[in-house]
Amino acid sequence: MNDHYYTNKPTSASNRKAFDAMLRGLNLRLTSDAGVFSRDGVDYGSRVLIEHMEIPRDANVLDIGCGYGPIGLIAARLAPQGHVKLIDINERAVELATLNAKANGIHNVSFAQSDIFSGVRSETFDVILSNPPIRAGKAVVHQLFSESREHLNPGGSIWVVIQNKQGAQSARAKLEEIFGEEEVVEVGKDKGFRLYRCRRKQE
Repeated sequence: MNDHYYTNKPTSASNRKAFDAMLRGLNLRLTSDAGVFSRDGVDYGSRVLIEHMEIPRDANVLDIGCGYGPIGLIAARLAPQGHVKLIDINERAVELATLNAKANGIHNVSFAQSDIFSGVRSETFDVILSNPPIRAGKAVVHQLFSESREHLNPGGSIWVVIQNKQGAQSARAKLEEIFGEEEVVEVGKDKGFRLYRCRRKQE
């Protein structure tokens, strides 16, 4: 039986797979493996997020639940004067993301194994990017939403992509509860996926 991707140490036998992905007009050579999310190619939800996300050139960015890295690595290309930290609970995913950064010559990045925000407790960011781990359960996803606010700089935003059938409307309601209704905007929808941008108010 294959590992659930939301596990800290996959036990399934390694079976790496390399492929090219064209994302936002940029080509990445990516390696994935058994026991990580969307092993066979970049999933559609991540593609929706990548195509719409707005990353200032000097932004300090967090990719939470990075998998093998496509979202965070494109963010790093969009923020050449900034920095992107890629984190995941899954140690194999973090290893792959590190490998993929090196393979694509992307240097303005760092990596950590982290259960939600446990590995970045004292850090704050201008932008947080998340294709949340729906299969980990609503409690985990809502914890990610709730804690994200404290890890955003004032005026910063979290971008969240989620499928309608996996609870997009209830996710929006939770985000509005955390950030305020006026600070949550649907910025894109495509093939059953919805993308929300939630801003932490200037204080």
